[in-house]
Formats: sequence, structure tokens, C-alpha cells
Amino acid sequence: MLRPSYIGSFPRSDAVLDPPLPEVAFVGRSNVGKSSLLNALVGQRIAKISGTPGKTRAFNVFRLGDSHYFLDLPGYGYARAGKAQRAAFRGLVKHALRRERLSGVVWLLDIRHPPSADDRDMQDVLAEGETSVLAALTKGDKLTTTKRRTREHELRDDLGLPEDQVIVTSAKTGEGIADLKEAIAGLISGVVQ
Repeated sequence: MLRPSYIGSFPRSDAVLDPPLPEVAFVGRSNVGKSSLLNALVGQRIAKISGTPGKTRAFNVFRLGDSHYFLDLPGYGYARAGKAQRAAFRGLVKHALRRERLSGVVWLLDIRHPPSADDRDMQDVLAEGETSVLAALTKGDKLTTTKRRTREHELRDDLGLPEDQVIVTSAKTGEGIADLKEAIAGLISGVVQ
């Protein structure tokens, strides 16, 4: 297991990370469970879990050994954020997705809900940048096994993603975490397109 270390919180997407390593960005709506998933992936609490959605205002960087960085981007779609604030978040995320060393994106979607207008906007941004994407369907523990399978197929078809790019996860039970780690390693090595 790679030891994670917190590098810092950056208000601008052009922050230079040293040493230069591959980067994997995590994006998703506010309250989708991004911090919980990051913590489950590294096996310890690195990201702060907040009861208040939309708390992350900058992007947080975690270094995993000498292997890669995780970029925890601000959640999108939080209704209480002002218009200017939402535009600033959107700009930060959009520019972060153009970073030179970005290997790919883990896009978090709540398995219980259909993609929102904000999720559709993010899908357009990801497609525009021709970004390698893994869709992590969060909160899998909230549904029965049958309902989980049904929702996974529906979301995969709805988003037009291949089966190997969609992983049902649960930070609470650990479901899908090992598969997601393996898929992230594939992103870093350039296997996922």
C-alpha cells in the first residue's frame, strides 16, 4: 500500500507539483461521497468528510509514494454557492482537467440517482477534453444487490460508457474499492482510454 501524504490545497489549477508524477483527478457533485471514497482508496483518513456539501473551494493534492498524485477537485452543482462562486469552481475544474500530467479522471456518480444537469455538463467537459474516465458509482451499499445491478446497467447505457469503465463502490462496505484501485493503476499506465 502506498503511503499517502497531503501536499496542499491550491486555489488555481496551474499549481506545479514536484516531483512531476502522473495525476488522477476526482470529480463529482457535492455530497456524492468523494472524501469517503478517497479515504477508502488509500486506507486512511486523508480527505475531510464534511456534513456541509460544497465545502471544498480549491483542489487538494495528495501524493501516493513516488507513484502518482490524487487531485481532489471541488464538488459541482451545490445550490447554495453563489453564481460567481459556481463559475469559479467550474473554471478551476475545467482547467485542472487540462493539466499536462493528468492520466485520467475518476468521475463519481451516486448510483441511486439519474445523472443531473450538472453531471451532464461534466460529461460534456470530459468528452471535450478527451479525458480517460472511470465512473465510480458511489453509495452502492444503499441498494439491494438486484437494484444495484439494474442501476449500474442503466447508468452505463445512459452515459455510453463501456463496462470496464464503470465500477460500483461503497466506501462504507469496501465494495469495488480493490477494482477501482486496479482501474486507477490502469489509468496511470495508460491502459484505459
